[in-house]
Amino acid sequence: MKSFYLLLTAVLISTLTLPVTAQQKYELNSGWYCANINDVKAGGEQISKPGFATDQWMKATVPGTVLTTLLNNKKVPDPFYGMNNKLIKDIYYTGNAYYTYWFVKSFNQTAKGDEQIWLQFRGVNYKTEIYLNGKKVNAKIHEGMHLRQQYNITALLAANGDNRLAVLVYPPDVVGEPNGGQGGDGTIAKGLTTQYTAGWDWIQPIRDRNTGIWDKVTIEKTTSVNVENPHVITLVPGKRLAEGEQKPVIIRTSSEVSNPSGKVVNGFLQYSLNGKLIRAAVSLKPGEKKEVKLPDLNLEQPKLWWPNGYGAQPLYKINLQFVNAAGKVLDDEPLQFGVREITNVWNDHTKSMEARINGQKIFIKGGNWVISDAMLRFSDERYDAEVRFHRDMNLNLIRIWGGAITERPEFYNACDKYGLLVFQDFWFSGDCNGKWVDPLKKEDQWTRRQYPDNHNLVLEAAADQIKLIRNHPSLAFWCGGNEITPPDDILDPLKNKILPELDGTRYFFDFSNTDSMSLNTLGGNGDGPYTIQDTRTFWSHKTYPYNSEVGSVGTGDYVSLKRFIPEKNLIAPQNGKPVDSVWDYHKYIPYDYHIDPYGKAKNAEDFAMKAQLVNYNQYRSLMEGFSGHMWDWYTGSIIWKTQNPWTALRGQMYDYYLDVNACLYGLRKGSEPLHIMMNPLDSMINVVNNGFQVKRNVMIQANVYDMDGKQQFTNQLFAEVGPSMVKKMFPVGEVLKKPIYKNGAFVLLKLLGADQKVLSENMYWMPGTDGEYTGLQNMKETKLNVIAKESKKGKIEVTLSNKEGKGLAFFNRIALINTETGERILPSFFSDNYVSVFPGESKTIWVDYPEKFNGTSKKVEVYGWNTGTQQVNIQ
Repeated sequence: MKSFYLLLTAVLISTLTLPVTAQQKYELNSGWYCANINDVKAGGEQISKPGFATDQWMKATVPGTVLTTLLNNKKVPDPFYGMNNKLIKDIYYTGNAYYTYWFVKSFNQTAKGDEQIWLQFRGVNYKTEIYLNGKKVNAKIHEGMHLRQQYNITALLAANGDNRLAVLVYPPDVVGEPNGGQGGDGTIAKGLTTQYTAGWDWIQPIRDRNTGIWDKVTIEKTTSVNVENPHVITLVPGKRLAEGEQKPVIIRTSSEVSNPSGKVVNGFLQYSLNGKLIRAAVSLKPGEKKEVKLPDLNLEQPKLWWPNGYGAQPLYKINLQFVNAAGKVLDDEPLQFGVREITNVWNDHTKSMEARINGQKIFIKGGNWVISDAMLRFSDERYDAEVRFHRDMNLNLIRIWGGAITERPEFYNACDKYGLLVFQDFWFSGDCNGKWVDPLKKEDQWTRRQYPDNHNLVLEAAADQIKLIRNHPSLAFWCGGNEITPPDDILDPLKNKILPELDGTRYFFDFSNTDSMSLNTLGGNGDGPYTIQDTRTFWSHKTYPYNSEVGSVGTGDYVSLKRFIPEKNLIAPQNGKPVDSVWDYHKYIPYDYHIDPYGKAKNAEDFAMKAQLVNYNQYRSLMEGFSGHMWDWYTGSIIWKTQNPWTALRGQMYDYYLDVNACLYGLRKGSEPLHIMMNPLDSMINVVNNGFQVKRNVMIQANVYDMDGKQQFTNQLFAEVGPSMVKKMFPVGEVLKKPIYKNGAFVLLKLLGADQKVLSENMYWMPGTDGEYTGLQNMKETKLNVIAKESKKGKIEVTLSNKEGKGLAFFNRIALINTETGERILPSFFSDNYVSVFPGESKTIWVDYPEKFNGTSKKVEVYGWNTGTQQVNIQ
């Protein structure tokens, strides 16, 4: 045998340049039809025969849910608009058969020679029976939303290549009563599905409970070997900097390989990187499947992957190949990864976990994520846009909440690209799974603590999903569940066997606010609060040292509201009074007294504008308060929540339609990696440096302006700010007590580099001595000069200029308009927004838009607090 492997090695080395026969893989994502089970009298054997007539069936959306298909066929109204969701029948009352559907798809495929054809489902909710060409594919009904399926269909293919696939999809066995509770009556958690679909405090129930073929269906062609579930681990010893030469790192790879043929297969599993060939000899018996570990690679001069705000995000691409003795590639699995190592240490000062990447401590600034779309209408473009928004907020982490899904690889691709670490919960939430006594729940806490019913299925699905996403450098932490652990017979094998064997590189938190993450010495649940707060509270009140959920309001602007609230319901909420029924149905959180200091809202448009001022201040102050106590009180904070998968009126930095609001830009400002800010308690100017290196010879500058935009005070000094620290500079509080500022003032802070370029700029609008924004209410109208130029396709330069001698042009919102429809182009990405321009000043904002709008006629719209609204042509 030894002589055989020596010969095989020689052959491989001499044939490395032979043509590669790459694997073939394609999606079955069009041409599907469906029908309700009550309308179909035939069984799967008949339906899956090519001659069975489906001309009366509906066109189906796959990937997608039954409700998505019904919506696309205009059988139901848009459940995201107004009160339409109430018009759609709920599965709890109709019975499961109402949303049980047959899906059929014809496709052309044959198998030649030693080719093997695989049918793969990446996600079906909830149970499936699969038929192909009159034959049953899965001997046992598949169960579980969070579990992939793969079948070798080679022997079932039609000789002429005309194949008919039929899939019967059943809803979850227990769908839960949508009684207004978190997860309805809680019984939705008896199955392994999305708990939020029975309703939550941020969403109304999804009527079909997301029944359907909700994720990709693919056909893969291999030969006598199938390479699957590859695994890469990167080890980065020592403490690294983001720039400069790097010492070597270790790349450790392995993969499952299987032999579906009836013959013994000998060969090599291999990949090439930086001119080095790494390979391991493999022999596979007929029908055998094994995991193969390759030799470690010492990678010289590696390009390290860093979280957003700390460095770049380079990615490596390799092809993991199985090569036979003749040098023929029998299977080829592409693999992308980033070089980084994640460790965690307990910070005994804060009493919380401290995250480290490549040896450097990272202050966590995160956002909670539920799911991209409540009806599971996912796309690469939407994922990319949403994660990019999180990058633009200067966040470095996204937490995936436990009442939803294991996020898709396409989401992780975007996080890899933009540098967002991911905190991935498994599929449990304390609301359904028994943490609290809850009169809205059908069963008691002891019973609910054992949900889901099938514990073995949970462990099987967990192992499968770990393999699905474990190679992404962005994946940073695993978590047992939202505010609660799984049952012990799930938690123990998951924590102590499955994760160590299948990953072994990431910290596992038992649940999202466990003491091993953040020691709760304050009482309560260990996270929150969730309502609007006085901005000084974020500085004065010490909360949980690594807060997994803390958040507030998030209403969009008037254009956003009009997308889903009927005109008759566009009624401004008033403090202390009942809110309109549609606002209430869409889960509005009151702004309480925070709107009134700007003047009571006259109408919904006025309310929406004033809400943006509150939004900006609220989220800027939140992150500034946490950053101001970095490494003293806190090691991190995760906002609840930063996105909405439904048209809810709370907890969002951009709306469901991907239109931004002021929350995003207030948070972007407060989360800057290098940031100048003012403590509202004592007016002390602080500088936060999240970076790894000292900032020398920087100038700290504080300017105070009256309400007419005239500069009345300035102070500045040079300083040195060390790495990963907060430095106090000087107060400006006494200045603000002068009578000239009795109706308010503007405080403009700047941090300048040695080249006098602005490193950070931050402007606060201050209330008058009575706590009211009287000065803002009485501001004079100021005309902005706006020039827009398209420097290249997809990128527009917008310059806002304010003439000398005019007043401050305050709080200007920029939008990109499709002149053909009059609607905003979404998503659009802005280098900044809700900006103010002082007299004699110009500001340039960059706007990016998607490629699909390249040929669309556009204008730039700008409206502000005291600048009116204007649309300008793009040069």
